[in-house]
Amino acid sequence: LDLFWSWNHGGDLIWRQLDPKLWELTRNPWLVLQSSSPERIKSCMGDEHFAKLVTTFEQHYHRHAATKTWFEEHCSKEILPLVAYFSMEYMLSEALPIYSGGLGNVAGDQLKAASDLGVPVVAIGLLYQQGYFRQSVDPQGQQLALYPYNDPGQLPITPVCRENGEWLRLEVTLPGRSIWLRAWHARVGNANLYLLDSNDAANRPTQRAITSELYGGNSELRLQQELLLAIGGWRLLEALELHPEVCHLNEGHAAFVVVERARAFMKKHNIPFDVALAATRAGNIFTTHTAVPAGFDKFPATLIERYLSKYCEQELGIASTSLLAMGQQSSDSAQEPFNMAYLAMRGSGAVNGVSELHCEVSKKLFEGLYPRWPTAEVPVGYVTNGVHMSTWDSEDSHDLWSGACGKNCWQKALSPSDCAMHTASDASIWSMRSSGRRALINFARKRLASQLAARGSPQEAINEANTLFDGETLTLGFARRFATYKRPNMLLSDKERLLRLLTNPERPVQLVFAGKAHPADMPGQELLKEWMAFLSHPEARKHIIFLEDYDMSVTQQLVKGVDVWLNTPRRPWEACGTSGMKVLVNGGLNLSELDGWWAEAYTPEVGWALGQNVDRNASEEQTDQQEARELYRMLEEQIIPEFYHRNSQGLPDSWIGKIRQSMASLTPQYSASRAVREYTEKLYLPAAQNYRHRIADDFKAAKEIAAWQQSLKGNWRDLRFSAVNIDTLNGMHHFDVHVYTNSMPVEAISVEVFSNVKTYPMKYEGPLLAPHTYRYQIDVPAENPVSFYTPRIIARHSLAAIPLEANEIHWLGS
Repeated sequence: LDLFWSWNHGGDLIWRQLDPKLWELTRNPWLVLQSSSPERIKSCMGDEHFAKLVTTFEQHYHRHAATKTWFEEHCSKEILPLVAYFSMEYMLSEALPIYSGGLGNVAGDQLKAASDLGVPVVAIGLLYQQGYFRQSVDPQGQQLALYPYNDPGQLPITPVCRENGEWLRLEVTLPGRSIWLRAWHARVGNANLYLLDSNDAANRPTQRAITSELYGGNSELRLQQELLLAIGGWRLLEALELHPEVCHLNEGHAAFVVVERARAFMKKHNIPFDVALAATRAGNIFTTHTAVPAGFDKFPATLIERYLSKYCEQELGIASTSLLAMGQQSSDSAQEPFNMAYLAMRGSGAVNGVSELHCEVSKKLFEGLYPRWPTAEVPVGYVTNGVHMSTWDSEDSHDLWSGACGKNCWQKALSPSDCAMHTASDASIWSMRSSGRRALINFARKRLASQLAARGSPQEAINEANTLFDGETLTLGFARRFATYKRPNMLLSDKERLLRLLTNPERPVQLVFAGKAHPADMPGQELLKEWMAFLSHPEARKHIIFLEDYDMSVTQQLVKGVDVWLNTPRRPWEACGTSGMKVLVNGGLNLSELDGWWAEAYTPEVGWALGQNVDRNASEEQTDQQEARELYRMLEEQIIPEFYHRNSQGLPDSWIGKIRQSMASLTPQYSASRAVREYTEKLYLPAAQNYRHRIADDFKAAKEIAAWQQSLKGNWRDLRFSAVNIDTLNGMHHFDVHVYTNSMPVEAISVEVFSNVKTYPMKYEGPLLAPHTYRYQIDVPAENPVSFYTPRIIARHSLAAIPLEANEIHWLGS
């Protein structure tokens, strides 16, 4: 029941010997154990070899649990007692299918890395009765969506019970009646994941179905799910007597946590909502994964009113319009949709994107919340995603890394400088790559044969599937959600050229690909149909395999075996992308659009980049055509020749050089271990410190900040520059400005001289004779003309994040 087995494979032989067929199909040790009779277990334990496997794995499990972690060595629970992590989905194992794709991948890998590093994290999510849809494709290429039932008794989870043995059930009120939530626990090494579901017999059928599907249903169902995740999730933490100082929102789905956390705080301490929010938001962190406005969850204002008006009035002590304003860009339009990302941002003490480029994109997405602020100052930072390397590495890759960087290297603070991959021989690296490629081919053959049999294909086609592909041929991989912006059909832009490329007798190429289109995404399904139509070509069928039902197990096989991972999103629509990171640990190379993580990772020594020579001012259609030609050119002129160029030992030394450099420099940098350490050091620890500061001395700082924010709203419109004098002398511009503040104290503002290069805080020189008027001065270098500089006034508080917690700004002349 500890999902530690999902990334430590020392027990795989145990489960395989107990029930080889069931293990191969499910990779679920809990199900294998439940399905094995006592006689079968007794028989296996009577085998000396099997008993030794069990003993060895048990010893390793306890030794791992007792090992001192990075967090214990560098931090302590006194300064960071607990982090609560909220996410709509978690990709931990195919044995717990409560994920869709990238967001769940990030959540699952970060939870595993937190376990490895010892960071105290408790995760909250939903247990879906059906989860995300499972895919089948009919003979005409039409995608079919299937929804098998997740039987909780067969999943590696247990009911959460109170001390008296009673099943812990929570009551959450939504319009109409109460909803009862059941709680489940999944152990993830040193971390804990708690899941809520509404499939309780005390609920009406429609309420029991709230947690049926992931990303299914209409807008109202999505709102219900997000309310249960946030409100139910926080109340579960309270019921478990867990008291996190830091709350991490993995995307805006969980934004109502900021409100529920404040509600619980205000009730406990008998303080107003605004003071409670000022106190708790310091401990909230919001990670946005969205690169386009349409990606934000939005709900009609009337729907929010219907579901939350009583909650606002009776629980928060505020008008529902006040809550609506937290999710709207402008309160001038009462019917503006309620944006969950806006709510998350207005309730958090720090906001981050998931790559350097995504940070720039996010600043533009959120600049509407900070009118008249320069885009560069919109308060979004970034922590680039990483993947949990121990989840995605092959056995041969694991051995190679252990030899070069030490055993359990991913549980440490491994950096590129610590990686001795240069000590690995060319032959060992190529042997690892070749065995991974052959394993992928065997997997793809079996899976394709099974797919064809399920469709009722002729036996000849099934037999042919078992002979496809060659273990020495360059193998490309492409797997992701089929959505138009990901451009999964770029390779089909010139079908004849693609066929020539695949079937070259001297330098052939083979492609394994997979992907789902959301059931409601008809354009995405049409893209998939186009691939299926292309596969009807006899020559294409020999060189391309499509694997149905793209899931975690398919991903693991793909990333272990492909030589080159293709990624073709339309820049800058991919916030980060983690699929290409997974091949790094296995020596796969990336051919990707310069988007997301690849925009900061790419150099010619580690792979290939699309989009370097594209006119960014061209139309989408023109850009797609240019990049498709560039893709073909790179494959034909660079990638394929380099793979097949061999030295006197029969090794592609140039290709291996790229592998070695990619593994050594990129794998540590784009690991979840690095990402979680970065979150801990840059976000969690400061958030915990700020939260403690705000609640100290009877919430003194929180009360000050709430009063300061209220004062700004009431007095800012009266603030103005009453005089500005600028003289230039001896290479300096001397600014002498007078500011009228009305009743606002000077401590509440900061006066600055702004340029596009640097901001210069002005020195307060004291009051003038005119009432409520004060002087500020500064000298700035006259490297640029006076017009290059502009005085401005912003809000100031020593304990507040500006402009995140106060977006007031006044420019000279405005």
